[in-house]
Amino acid sequence: MHILDLLKERGFIAQVTYEEDLYKQLEKEPTKFYIGFDPTAPSLHFGHFIPILAMMHMQRAGHVPIALVGGGTVMVGDPSGKSDMRKMLGREDIDRNVARIHSQLSHFLQFEDGKALMANNADWLLNLNYIEFLRDIGVHFSVNRMLTAECYKQRLERGLTFLEFNYMLMQGYDFLQLFKRHGCRLQMGGDDQWSNMLAGADLIRRKEREDAFACTFRLLMTHEGKKMGKTERGALWLDPELCSPYEFYQYWRNVSDQDVAQSLSMLTFLPMEEVRRLSRLEGAEINEAKKALAFECTKIVHGEEEAQKAQEASAALFSGGSASEEVPTYAVSREELEADSRLTTILNSCGLCASRSEARKMVMQGAVLVDDEKITDVDYTLSFDSIGPDGLLLRRGKKNYMRLVARV
Repeated sequence: MHILDLLKERGFIAQVTYEEDLYKQLEKEPTKFYIGFDPTAPSLHFGHFIPILAMMHMQRAGHVPIALVGGGTVMVGDPSGKSDMRKMLGREDIDRNVARIHSQLSHFLQFEDGKALMANNADWLLNLNYIEFLRDIGVHFSVNRMLTAECYKQRLERGLTFLEFNYMLMQGYDFLQLFKRHGCRLQMGGDDQWSNMLAGADLIRRKEREDAFACTFRLLMTHEGKKMGKTERGALWLDPELCSPYEFYQYWRNVSDQDVAQSLSMLTFLPMEEVRRLSRLEGAEINEAKKALAFECTKIVHGEEEAQKAQEASAALFSGGSASEEVPTYAVSREELEADSRLTTILNSCGLCASRSEARKMVMQGAVLVDDEKITDVDYTLSFDSIGPDGLLLRRGKKNYMRLVARV
């Protein structure tokens, strides 16, 4: 099967430029393509997972991924999908984040023997001559056309800085540089990047008179139209230190029934026949599909051993067995508990509830347990001395667990 057909079948593709020519290009030779990752944090998160999976599919089909880390563009900020200007990072933080992201991507892609490449746009953006850049690149961009781009229209209402207005030029210049340096002909990424990607492909066609293409991916949304990958504690990180394999597993184990089919298709490498079989399950049987989804996702991100541990921990808790050491922990000191020992405060602090008001509501509904004891008193307090060597197991609802441990 052609790689574009495979990506379409699994639900990735949103928009493609010069689609017929791109089919021919990918059939003709191993094609270098790139996806950008801005180092705004020391870890990638679920928002990067779809592009990473697409890179893995493309590499398996014989094409060559270029992972471009935006060490230069992160100093400006991408206005796409943002209502406010991005916080500026210092050079030291950016370099640290770049190194961490490179290490993470090595878990998903094979970089040896030139099978994948890593690049940093700081290499060509930080020492640009402004006048030369305007004359050589700026002349190919129409301001009128740029202002029609969705990424700018959203920000114009609140105020778009000239700093951010330059982002499209820089991303287009990235594509041009990767074409010149590595023969890259395709940029891929989230659908919110469509305008920027069109600008880069068009710049290569104008300046180099060569074929260049853009292909965007659908954002994975819930059946309610909300972005997937958001937890009560924030983003669903791919770093085990920020989101444990157990927490990651539980997120996918608990997805809505209506979201299982598209998640299995896009977030796993299971054959489509198996995806379709699992997606047809109904009633209590759909738990088989959710377990498969959670295991396969966790295996891709954290490895098979960690996925197995998470699966066993989940099974132990659901069956009423002892709490596994894989359950995430939250450490609390004696001083913290003496300052505020209310259970509702702890539920909020450890992330089991998004707010204290939600914690009160959960307690009043009888949805909170402390070591298998149902708590219905909103004024219930915890003492530091009650936290034994194995900790206290807190549970919200049937599926959300946290082990409270003593910080000495």
